[in-house]
Amino acid sequence: MATASPYDSRPWLASYGEGTPSGLTPEFRDALAMFRASVARDPDGDAIRYFDGRITLRDLDELSDAFAAGLLEEGFERGDRVALYLQNVPQFVIALVGTWKAGGIAVSINPMNRARELQLLLGDSGARVLVCLQGLWRDVASDVVPATDVRLVLTTSEREHQSRDDPRAFAGVEPPELPPGTVDLAGMLRRHRGRTPPPVEFGPDEPAFLTYTSGTTGPPKGAMNTHGNVVFNSQTYREWCGLGADDVILGVAPLFHITGLIGHVTLALLLGAPLVLFHRFEPSLAVDTIRAERPTFTVGAITVFIALMNAPGADREALSSLTRIWSGGAPIPPSTVRAFASAFGHYIHNIYGLTETTSPSHAVPFGADAPVDEASGALSVGVPLFDTVVRIVDDEGRDLPPGEVGEIVTAGPQVVPGYWRKPEETATALPGGALRTGDVGYMDERGWFYVVDRKKDQINAGGYKVWPREVEDVLYEHEAVREAAVVGVPDEYRGETVKAYVSLRPGRTATADELVSFCRERMAAYKYPRLVEVLDELPKTVTGKLLRRELRARDR
Repeated sequence: MATASPYDSRPWLASYGEGTPSGLTPEFRDALAMFRASVARDPDGDAIRYFDGRITLRDLDELSDAFAAGLLEEGFERGDRVALYLQNVPQFVIALVGTWKAGGIAVSINPMNRARELQLLLGDSGARVLVCLQGLWRDVASDVVPATDVRLVLTTSEREHQSRDDPRAFAGVEPPELPPGTVDLAGMLRRHRGRTPPPVEFGPDEPAFLTYTSGTTGPPKGAMNTHGNVVFNSQTYREWCGLGADDVILGVAPLFHITGLIGHVTLALLLGAPLVLFHRFEPSLAVDTIRAERPTFTVGAITVFIALMNAPGADREALSSLTRIWSGGAPIPPSTVRAFASAFGHYIHNIYGLTETTSPSHAVPFGADAPVDEASGALSVGVPLFDTVVRIVDDEGRDLPPGEVGEIVTAGPQVVPGYWRKPEETATALPGGALRTGDVGYMDERGWFYVVDRKKDQINAGGYKVWPREVEDVLYEHEAVREAAVVGVPDEYRGETVKAYVSLRPGRTATADELVSFCRERMAAYKYPRLVEVLDELPKTVTGKLLRRELRARDR
């Protein structure tokens, strides 16, 4: 355990409540051991619910055994990589666990990636096997795979593991024919079901999966999330959020993303709790699914909860079961937290982490309300989690005292050892094993942390520094604003000036001039946006992060 410091969570946790744990001892050596323990406890309990389909823990054990047996029959070796190019479908979980049982490393790939991006990730990871939806094979992967090291392509359909009768699902949609040059995943599982692959164990330092960074500062890099990282942060979610086998997890985050991988999949494997999947997030479908499945916990981007607030049929009764909610991946306006609590009676707890921290490094404890900084209006992202030490440093790497803004540097058992086959990038981002996050923030006197913005997003308006996050938080206070993203755009006089892009709530109206005036009344003269543009939808990543770089490109 790291030594105590002003940035350690232990002093804060001690003041939060008597008996609150400050350390977390890993119960398992690897992620497979977590799953095996859950199967042994309750083999007939639900592991996955997908529309009206159910997969028990026993089923998942047998199906993942079959997947591993099929890979091994094809010459798969320990340490080989399996790329998962899928939406939120049960096959993702089956293939993930099956990859581990075959001794392999999973590579999660965004299903929105197109040919150039897919080829880059397959090439960088050296994946030998690709598991993908039939439509993604037809539209993207079939043109890419011949130029890669992939030797086996397993295709599958969204229709697997659910019946034709559920009106929420793909009613009346026939699965396409098996694409030429691929192997039917369902057929392989049927052929090998009942076979048990040789037992395998992993050391805590061996990679469980590669998760690729978004590439905002260069080509995407494969973070090596180890089995030790995965076990630690799966347990972190369980302990911090107070979860158990009786809970039901709603899968709103994409499973390829680190939030979905840990906060949905491996958490469910650890708990032996049902994971509710519904292909991909759509607000009305999400409301129907919550009403039907009564999930108790979820974690996702704040845009998910904004969408739920505006979804038809969303009311207190529909969302009454969802009592434990965390949100991360994008800044959370305090006004949105208040509006959601007013509408549904549930508080959205902030959580913060990166791909390289295997999901959370900070979070707001269940039952606590995050403070709001009076000066900036920023909502705290929480306090450092178990055994996690966080420093705020200046440009020279020197520690800064509470209240001073600098770069967030994180060290702890959830931090990855590095990037796949990229020693130089690893040395730059993880000197001494501590992660230079690239996020700018500060800690207050009580130990609460605040994220100001990404270093690269700072706007220099005539020599004055403006953080987009602060302007966005003010815009969210306007009753008509649904989403807001602020960027710096070229300006002949100031060098850069502040521009806001907004989308509006259904049935509400607001002019650009009205929004400029609204901000001018509430902010220093150099901060408020001189330009506002209203769009029907703001561009986002599949995980719900607003894409400021796409908005900046509109004005270059």
